[in-house]
Amino acid sequence: MSKHKSGKRLNKQRLVEMLQTLFQQNPNETFSFKQIFQKLKLSTHPAKMLAVETMDEMAWDDYLAKDGDNAYRLNLKTQVQEGTFIRKANGKNSFQPDDGGKPIFVSERNSLFAMNGDRVRVTMMARREKHIKEAMVVEILSHKVDQAVGKLKVEKDYAFLVTEGNIFVHDVLIPKKKLKGGKTGDKAVVKITQWPSKDSKNIVGEVIDVLGKEGDNNVEMHAILAQYGLPYKYPKNVEEAANKIDAGITEQEIKRREDFRDVFTCTIDPKDAKDFDDALSIRQVVNGKSSNSKLYEVGVHIADVSHYVKEGSTIDKEATKRATSVYLVDRTIPMLPEHLCNFICSLRPDEEKLCFSVVFVLDEEANVKDYRIVHTVIKSNRRYAYEEVQEILRPSPNPSLKVRGTDTNDAPPSQGGDGGESELRTLDKLAKCLRERRFKGGAVKFDREELHFDIDENGKPTRAYFKKSNDATQLIEEFMLLANRTVAEHIGKVKSQSSKSKDQNAKSKKTFVYRIHDQPDPTKLESLREFVVKFGYKMKTSGTKGAISRSLNALMDGCQGKKEQKLIETVALRAMMKAKYSTHNIGHYGLAFDYYTHFTSPIRRYPDTMVHRLLTKYLDGGRSANQEKYEELCEHCSDMEQTAQQAERDSIKYKMVEFMSDKIGQEYDAHISGIQSYGIYCEIDENHCEGMVSMHDLDDDYYDFDERNYCLVGRRHHNKYQLGDPIRIKVARANIEKRQLDFLISEEVKVKR
Repeated sequence: MSKHKSGKRLNKQRLVEMLQTLFQQNPNETFSFKQIFQKLKLSTHPAKMLAVETMDEMAWDDYLAKDGDNAYRLNLKTQVQEGTFIRKANGKNSFQPDDGGKPIFVSERNSLFAMNGDRVRVTMMARREKHIKEAMVVEILSHKVDQAVGKLKVEKDYAFLVTEGNIFVHDVLIPKKKLKGGKTGDKAVVKITQWPSKDSKNIVGEVIDVLGKEGDNNVEMHAILAQYGLPYKYPKNVEEAANKIDAGITEQEIKRREDFRDVFTCTIDPKDAKDFDDALSIRQVVNGKSSNSKLYEVGVHIADVSHYVKEGSTIDKEATKRATSVYLVDRTIPMLPEHLCNFICSLRPDEEKLCFSVVFVLDEEANVKDYRIVHTVIKSNRRYAYEEVQEILRPSPNPSLKVRGTDTNDAPPSQGGDGGESELRTLDKLAKCLRERRFKGGAVKFDREELHFDIDENGKPTRAYFKKSNDATQLIEEFMLLANRTVAEHIGKVKSQSSKSKDQNAKSKKTFVYRIHDQPDPTKLESLREFVVKFGYKMKTSGTKGAISRSLNALMDGCQGKKEQKLIETVALRAMMKAKYSTHNIGHYGLAFDYYTHFTSPIRRYPDTMVHRLLTKYLDGGRSANQEKYEELCEHCSDMEQTAQQAERDSIKYKMVEFMSDKIGQEYDAHISGIQSYGIYCEIDENHCEGMVSMHDLDDDYYDFDERNYCLVGRRHHNKYQLGDPIRIKVARANIEKRQLDFLISEEVKVKR
């Protein structure tokens, strides 16, 4: 063993650490052997030879790059990367590279106190024998959030904030003069004014809002929003700007538009909805080619938000920042001020409204014979709730398919009348044709259930239940999909001309906002195939996109009603990529559309407003918009969509725990909904609330986690807990603060096993 100048034994592991530190602290420098020996104080010949041998191995591992015969530098190409830091409360932090590669472990001592979601630059550490790959944070490029939410603790000389989920390494120190009246136990929002550094590990902040006492419904919902940096109140100047907007429609504006006020039109929404951003109209039109077949003109009418919200205005800037409405269990945090989203733009019954519409001419099999994209004025005859429409669509003993439009004596029904039933049945018939054709074309079937709660006047959940799609929701869905697809094709599809070369043709494509969905991860798809084989199912993982998706659909249909249904659906969903917004169109795999966008919900989604503006510009003959600007907006909207979904999930978790808090000790039938190395997640069959049985509470054996087969297997007795298995659980704890339900396996189950 070589000796260091100090006389201490120098082993190879210690030398690797010394070399790593030297090169990571000087990532842009090249060092000769002589410089390295001097800096590391290697004076003996064996120590120098060991260093040369070690650097040679580090170069072989791509950690170092050789510069000539006698010099090395850090291999920046493979060793320095940028990406996102992911902080875990258990210390198992990781770095997610921008290129989408696998996460890399970052120990706490190498984290540079980075926070969850921060953009960071890292260097890869030379891999030690029998150790996983590790990265070291060398620079924090930007912090994801500059505020935190938690509980205040006020002492005699200082105060601090205890954050939700312990997202920070240390609690946030708050100078007492910056408390804004907050007291111990209050939930508060704190702005970070000082981040940890080499000189100080403390995080320092100041209170910007005291939310109130823990447990209050409004306080908890606002805390969830604040935790994700989402707004929970509207700026006064934005509301004032909205209140100044004139809702009146001039005759001059009506003349600019196609008039649908005398055509049967209705909205169909959830019963508690207030912002109606889409409506459907239908009338039968004369078929000049055949007297035997019918043609229908179906209008998909969308609130003309961009008419009222001008680009760059005060309202537009706030909408851009929010990018989406946020739907918590008991409330909606709208993207637009209430005066706009619930009144001026909302397609309320018996009120004249401005719309941007896609009007289709469809035959009886819902084939599109013609379409036009036009600005319109409408007057909705009726506002339906999904439940009402579902009741109407139940099989009728005398189903009439008569549609208004051909009989001048056939007046549209009033808001309180029973009219419109035949129109709804016709729309349903057409929607079913569209849906059938879509799945034949390769769309993937994933009818996921959504957990909902009935809430009392104090915000307390009184019932938990799943909502599934039905004929009423699918009717709306199909026409919205058709409109979105048509708009995307109208701009994205460039008709080829024989006189033009492909390059010239490509240049004529205009910048547009697409909703894209990439093909499934091939590795995950293969894992799914290997997994379902064990249940006797076959599945394709190669071939055309359509062949793979049809194979997936056959799998979904085949496992319907079987014990393994939820298990297979869960594993299949994990193979799917996330949809997002982009100006670079790659199509939408899940829908099997080559072109797709979001046009139909501008009241609650900013990308739809962008689409409306671009569409208007191009229909008026305008030149292509700046792609870089719109791609940046697309990325922002995709990020905000994900953030809003996380907040929504947290509000569901909170209400779930609140709902179960008075049921401690009760037993329920459940099924295993998730398997992790630290325990099993179980979903109660009766109310769909989910909790976890910790590995520590599985005390009848030592269980190994079989990640490939989604199960835990006991070493001694070989008991198995498999994803999807039925199980009996007892509610052990309901921790509202952590939004966590803890279950125990019923003693009855333990005895049987």
